[in-house]
Amino acid sequence: MCDGRQALTMGQAARELELRTGEFELATQLGEVRTIPAGPPGRRRVPAEEIDRLRAEPGFPDALRERVRTVGTTEAAELMGIGPGRFLRLTRAGCLGPVRFYPNRYGAVVWLYLATEITGFADREPGLMRGSIPAAMRVMLAGGQDWRGRQWRGRRVAQLMGQAEDRWESAAVIAAVLPPEELASVVDDPRERSLLRELRPPFASVITATAAARDSFDRVLTAEEFDEVMWYRVNLSRALATARRDAPARPREATSARRRPPGFANRPSRTGTYGSVTELSRGRKSPSWTTETSSLPSRS
Repeated sequence: MCDGRQALTMGQAARELELRTGEFELATQLGEVRTIPAGPPGRRRVPAEEIDRLRAEPGFPDALRERVRTVGTTEAAELMGIGPGRFLRLTRAGCLGPVRFYPNRYGAVVWLYLATEITGFADREPGLMRGSIPAAMRVMLAGGQDWRGRQWRGRRVAQLMGQAEDRWESAAVIAAVLPPEELASVVDDPRERSLLRELRPPFASVITATAAARDSFDRVLTAEEFDEVMWYRVNLSRALATARRDAPARPREATSARRRPPGFANRPSRTGTYGSVTELSRGRKSPSWTTETSSLPSRS
């Protein structure tokens, strides 16, 4: 039990909930475990009452583990009662979105899916489990479309937007998935670009042991298709307009803080956490056969 503590560190909470590190991380991303800001920017804890709530649920901890269980392509296809090839076509067409990924040593991206979403989709869409796939989907796949990376980025951006504590942090989440040249064309002030880089949150906890794996990791984190890039550009422009109105001096203050000699400030400036070991919406609405959706959360 929590022994009267008001909030637990992430490591303590994982042990209390009997979850492995990856399971706990996914649980917090999916909102299965509620977290709160704690201390320095980006640090979060789990309220003690949240631990008590989850431990009191029927079937704990197996029920919680099942809600965050992930499966690869082969197991997902078995859960749906279809072949791996059909499952691959459904995911490339955007019918299902991955919740995690990792690049293997050769740079191939391995996508992981939430088991509960897999079975839920099969129950809702029995017509896509057998017979010919829709003509529009066939055209899309024939054109080389692959929505898996876009689906993952959309889900992750929406999650991080929900945790952003101010307008500049919201803008930093969107900026993180734009290619550098696109970001520079939207944000022409170098002080603002520097602030957005500092505020960029970790997107994925992935170990990249080879150059090929690092390249694949970077590609997953970056929007590629024209319509997706334009979607993020438009939303970044809107987020920046709001951030500039609410806190116009923040980029200048951040620059000044970086130029101060050591010991001048009582509080260290925030630094980025993006790297080879780390973790918005999709650029357009999903095809009509897709039932999994996510969108930019509004920040009114």
